[in-house]
Amino acid sequence: MTTPAPITDDHSTPARVEMGELTRYEDAPLLDDIAANEQGISLTWTDGSQAHLPYLWLRDHCACRECRHPTTRERLYVPLTDIDAPADASLQQGHLHITWSDGHESLFDGGWLYQRRPGTRSQDQIPERRPWATDFAPERISHAAFVNGPEGERAWLEALLRDGLVLLDGGPIADEEVSRLAERIGPLRPTNFGARFDVRSKPNPNNAAYTPISLALHTDLPNWRQPPDIQLLYCLENEAEGGESIFADGFAAANALREQSPEAFRILSETAIDFRFQDDTQDIGIRAPIIELDADGRVVEIRFNNWIRDTLHLPAHEIAPWYEAYQTFWQLVHAPEQQLEFALAPGEMIAFDNRRVLHGRRAFDPNTGRRHLQGTYLDLDMLESRLRVLARQD
Repeated sequence: MTTPAPITDDHSTPARVEMGELTRYEDAPLLDDIAANEQGISLTWTDGSQAHLPYLWLRDHCACRECRHPTTRERLYVPLTDIDAPADASLQQGHLHITWSDGHESLFDGGWLYQRRPGTRSQDQIPERRPWATDFAPERISHAAFVNGPEGERAWLEALLRDGLVLLDGGPIADEEVSRLAERIGPLRPTNFGARFDVRSKPNPNNAAYTPISLALHTDLPNWRQPPDIQLLYCLENEAEGGESIFADGFAAANALREQSPEAFRILSETAIDFRFQDDTQDIGIRAPIIELDADGRVVEIRFNNWIRDTLHLPAHEIAPWYEAYQTFWQLVHAPEQQLEFALAPGEMIAFDNRRVLHGRRAFDPNTGRRHLQGTYLDLDMLESRLRVLARQD
């Protein structure tokens, strides 16, 4: 039987076991004692921590070449049957060695087990989302810090994931810079507006963003089954009068609505409505509530765009209450204390969580100067993935 091999052995510390895992675990405590019974194995680590792991869990997590592919690190073992108590379980230089009843052998790094002991959270580096406080101001990360080292990029990612909004400043006035920055994180997310788009006034627009009119707070593309997660807007020119950017935290607004008007919150979170975009070549629609909750009742998404709300298909007795709830949320979102407002300067990029943060702008006068932003979208999975990869470099 193949058993996992040591990954270090400098004769001053016990050898570590290769567990087919890229997340670092070499600094975690090793095992100090084990005790097996009919259900599983009780483990004690050198720092005094204790845990009990069932045999099926241990067999499922064997990292030998027969159970986990040596190159892809993908699991090969399928836990379809119960597992008998092993023939032998022993402590080997701080690690757990098991010989199963069928003769298969497993070796578990003690530090790897420590990181995954029951009752502990994942070692994931993803920050929890944090609703904006009344004095919230977005973090600013310099373009140089972002492109020249992992610390700046990590700070940008953490702020965006935590707050839903972050600024990058001091960048070059260069076409497609937004694409170059985005591609450091992952592939661009294409929509019916393309993978990368220009936000400026133009003839025969198919979207209000391509006009000089004011844009009320909204989220982009709520008519998609999977709206874009993260939007990046890079300023190349902003000489026109007006055009200030406006942002509001949809999560904070929804939580305030739940507290101030529980019935309005219930209606907007339980009632699906139609969103639809249509032009000469596209007709994209979906039916979903404005406020989406997870199984625990937490707000996880806001779909809010007055331009592309389609016909309100509701039973007659639900129409008036829905409009009343919508008006209440609209007024709350647009209250001055809920909003951030600033003018983007050339070389600045704003990035925000499109399924959480609402954005808009003041009207601008194109006769007073040029205003040109370039934008793109990214998937949230790519941001979280990039942050995990950067964490390995610590």
